[in-house]
Amino acid sequence: MNKHLCIFLLTAALSVGAVAQSIDFLRQSEIVLYGGTMNYIGDLNNQSAFSTLHAAGGVGLRTRLDNRWAVRVGAEYGSISCEKDYIVRRNLNFRSNIIEVDALVEFNFRPFGPGATESAWTPYIFGGIGVFHFNPMAQYYDKDDNMQWAALQPLHTEGQGTSLYPNRRPYALVQLCMPFGVGVKVRLNKTFSLTAEYGFRMTWTDYLDDVSTTYVGSTLLEAEVLEGEMAARMADRSGEVEAGYVNASGIKRGDDALNDWYAFMNVSIGVNLETLLGWTRSKRCKL
Repeated sequence: MNKHLCIFLLTAALSVGAVAQSIDFLRQSEIVLYGGTMNYIGDLNNQSAFSTLHAAGGVGLRTRLDNRWAVRVGAEYGSISCEKDYIVRRNLNFRSNIIEVDALVEFNFRPFGPGATESAWTPYIFGGIGVFHFNPMAQYYDKDDNMQWAALQPLHTEGQGTSLYPNRRPYALVQLCMPFGVGVKVRLNKTFSLTAEYGFRMTWTDYLDDVSTTYVGSTLLEAEVLEGEMAARMADRSGEVEAGYVNASGIKRGDDALNDWYAFMNVSIGVNLETLLGWTRSKRCKL
């Protein structure tokens, strides 16, 4: 009998502890909805931090560890592009959708929270790790003068995987990134918070725009790439602005000394989970 009583009491204690932790998690956490813009920094815009802006958004879950530290996981979606090459004769362009999943740590410069001694606003910094998917595409006009888009990675425009460039491997469309940035949080009340932030994404690829190294020549692409004619056309587009101009193999096409980056600037609204999900739990007695 004593054995069964001990098991019952232990089970009850663990259940109460789990419920308490669940309640505390809901109280300290919020769903975050983002809306803002995304832009790219790379070879086609002379490394400009504010080139072409596109709408972006996402959703996340932020949990407050204390009034200084918080952790956040999220998913963002947006697009990046460069429609007009800053080197006119090169005449390259691209666009790419970006899907990112990340895990971040935030540090508040002021003690932030709902308590009477805590601040209702604070600047903060954040950093973490993420995974993103991209797929650069370029605009061109077909023989009937209709605008079309071509996926660039399968075309191996810089000779990736060819016999003359064995060290240039086709780049992966799923890559790691390191998000980091700054922001400001405002606590509107116990249910809602408002945040504005700007975050860079450092990447380990120079091919967000499909431009990195040198021209390889149309002969090689036409001979060794599956869609060789299209590959040659999209690799060297100088002839579209200067009739008959062709870049010889080895001429610089991009700058492989610098990887490409992208950035996400957003405003977000946070909704406390206890308020949002409290209706799913029966009213509990106070202990």
